[in-house]
Amino acid sequence: MIHRARQRLLPQYVRAATFDSRWRGLDPDQVYAYLDQVADELERLTRDLATTTTEGERIRGALRQWGSRHHGCHHPRPTNNRWSR
Repeated sequence: MIHRARQRLLPQYVRAATFDSRWRGLDPDQVYAYLDQVADELERLTRDLATTTTEGERIRGALRQWGSRHHGCHHPRPTNNRWSR
């Protein structure tokens, strides 16, 4: 099996990959052990991305909620700080 460039690479595709035999090829045990490591890392990254996406959505929602509650609030500008002119 060869991965198609336009197809999304998923851990199960890496684990299911097969290769043609060659007389002087690579050690199949090493190849499949490496593919297992790649698939595990891909799985971890996919989980991390999902967690980060969920956290970003939660933060955006909280920010929208905060903005709605404070819409129209006027906060006095500080008069005695080093950045005011």
